[in-house]
Amino acid sequence: MSQRPSKWLISKLHLYAGLWFGALFVLLGLTGSAIAWMPELDAWLNPTLLQASTPAPGQVFQVTPRTLQAVVDTLAADPAYGKPAQLNPPADARDVYVASYRQPGKPSTFSQAIVRQVMVDPYTLQVKGERDWGRFGLTRPLLMSGMFHLHRYLLSGDVGKTITGISGVALLLMALSGIYLWWPRLQWSAIRRALTVSHGGSWPRFHYTFHKAAGFFAAPVLVVIAFSGMYFNLPQLVVPLVDLVSTVPDTAKLKNVAQDGALLDAGQAMAAAQLLYPQARVSRLVLPAKQDQPYEIRVRQPGEIAHGDGATRLTLDARSGLPLRIRDPFTAPYGERFLGWQFPLHSGQAFGVAGRTFITVFGLMPLLFLLTGTLVWWKRRRRGK
Repeated sequence: MSQRPSKWLISKLHLYAGLWFGALFVLLGLTGSAIAWMPELDAWLNPTLLQASTPAPGQVFQVTPRTLQAVVDTLAADPAYGKPAQLNPPADARDVYVASYRQPGKPSTFSQAIVRQVMVDPYTLQVKGERDWGRFGLTRPLLMSGMFHLHRYLLSGDVGKTITGISGVALLLMALSGIYLWWPRLQWSAIRRALTVSHGGSWPRFHYTFHKAAGFFAAPVLVVIAFSGMYFNLPQLVVPLVDLVSTVPDTAKLKNVAQDGALLDAGQAMAAAQLLYPQARVSRLVLPAKQDQPYEIRVRQPGEIAHGDGATRLTLDARSGLPLRIRDPFTAPYGERFLGWQFPLHSGQAFGVAGRTFITVFGLMPLLFLLTGTLVWWKRRRRGK
């Protein structure tokens, strides 16, 4: 096939992928800009729910196995709550405990799971309130939940997750085809023209040159975002490819090995995790729902690129407290490390505040590309007629 027909074919692929998925790209970009700051925005919107009370004089903030177990016992003793399925300890002195309760039954294909979140004050151990994480709403408690589930699931459960994953494939094809279409002759004058935004008294010319030049600079970021989005939503496509060149994470469900003895309580499981990683912050405990299930614990080590809960995962025997599996981002195989980088890159966390600010600004780019690309297409369509 000659270069001209192949370039025509790729230009059509670029055009129709943009027209079909453009509105979805804009939605994902705008919601992604917002959820880049989700913890801060959520706490600002819901201070009475997500911010701790003022400590009493002399009262010191601390999260220990003893205080964590006290929260579990307090909730378990209250018939309105019961034993939580998961507990997230506060990350700092202004944060709260978040206990999660799974809703009974399995959500339908077109709906996402609803998780009941109960917030507990770290100083008084009193319940501050609750909300349903995963439920869409425009109220303050549900706004960031709705934003996140709109971005990840399109409020449509597994179906929406699949559509979002397919849009990642389309975005990857658009970025790669855009680079191919932009590529000028390897001469300085041609490269300079390809990177110049000009008006020259013509708005169509400005739209075209802006779309072309901005697309060149945006394409590498779009490739990263598209690939990571594919990994989150269609891991069955990405993980086997990574597994061809390096070891990927083992995600098989494990069961307790020890047969004798009572199950450890949550505080004892936290203490076992701290013995393994004394300098790390325990950020999440998934409590066993059955007798043969282990504890799944997340900790964040100093220096991890993943903020929030971190990326160090421990699976501990619920009777002996011994590790059944450890996934440490600092010692993991390169395939696992590569996949572990995807969320920090996608969210901008890998580069701190500057990275999240960049992602926030970049979330506006799909809107600009949709507008300029549509205007260029419409002008050419009218000219063709």
